[in-house]
Amino acid sequence: MAEVLLSKVRKNYNPAILKDTLRNINLDIKDGDFIVFVGPSGCGKSTLLRMIAGLEDITDGDLLIDGKRVNDVPPSERNIGMVFQSYALYPHMTVFDNMAFGLKLKHMDKKEILRRVVQAADVLGLEAFLERKPKALSGGQRQRVAIGRCIVQNPSVFLFDEPLSNLDAALRVKMRLEIAKLHQELNATIIYVTHDQVEAMTLADKICVLSPLRPSAESNLEQFGSPLELYNHPVNLFVAGFIGSPKMNFLKGEIVSISEEKCTVKLITGEKVTACVNATRGKVGDSIILGVRPEHLLTKNIDAADGGKVTAKVIVTENLGAEFYVYMDSGASEVGSDFTVKSDSELEVVAGDEFSVGIPAAACYLFDAEGIAFPRTQVYKRS
Repeated sequence: MAEVLLSKVRKNYNPAILKDTLRNINLDIKDGDFIVFVGPSGCGKSTLLRMIAGLEDITDGDLLIDGKRVNDVPPSERNIGMVFQSYALYPHMTVFDNMAFGLKLKHMDKKEILRRVVQAADVLGLEAFLERKPKALSGGQRQRVAIGRCIVQNPSVFLFDEPLSNLDAALRVKMRLEIAKLHQELNATIIYVTHDQVEAMTLADKICVLSPLRPSAESNLEQFGSPLELYNHPVNLFVAGFIGSPKMNFLKGEIVSISEEKCTVKLITGEKVTACVNATRGKVGDSIILGVRPEHLLTKNIDAADGGKVTAKVIVTENLGAEFYVYMDSGASEVGSDFTVKSDSELEVVAGDEFSVGIPAAACYLFDAEGIAFPRTQVYKRS
């Protein structure tokens, strides 16, 4: 396997316009890491993956694989295996021949080809399908063949470009488990692109959050860290809103008191909430945005909540069996007025009700007017 290092990498498809797609990307991907690139459409995550693969040129900066600069090395010589969103299987070939095709092009010994294909098929549970053609396989089986074709090459780095997006929800969950198991068995360096932050949270050792590049921004790499680091300590409003499902609630307000351990804010609805953050770089009267995750709101014993409470009008409810969602109009939200509550039990509320929820001080996030997070002094743990 291999370490991948990106230093000040930039991509511009039309330098005459000076409009970058990616700017100042710095990443150190360790040997054996499972790294996920995540972000909304147009943020450049697939472009970044293709640059590592050698399918896109690098405008500026350096890409090193195992300590060797590979900016000008062709894809075939980078020892990289790539699995695409489309399976890209040859329909007239059997599973065995699809997996063996690249090895045959290298004129590899037939016995070695057989050994590698059988070994990969065993890892992926494809032994019974080696003589079938792709049309006789399910979507998940075809995806495993595409992965197997990659495994037999013994690449230094595996690249996955949204490999599960063509599968239905149940099959995506199953294939997520298969890919996680594959990483454990091969101890491979894997770089994986997805728009689904649930995939990112469940698969990754570290997540790279990318955003569409703003003209004045130094980089569109927003944060690089472990899933829990991004969940508990997002650096800004963008990361906080992108990581977590359902997404974080954002409420407008202003600072009314500050200490090194806590900050009290007044929402535009008039309610006061105390947050366990160090907001000493701000001052009383500053505009802020308070963040709280739907799963951290209290629906019982709300008067005991040490942060405060919010009352809003119920718009709609959803009962999913194990989870119950309440969507409300708070009037204090950062975008529109949606406010979501997630509960593990059914609540006795219906559309049109006034409903109050408690906010633990340790569950709060706080962002300044520029969207930069204040440091949290406590991390909320549900009892």
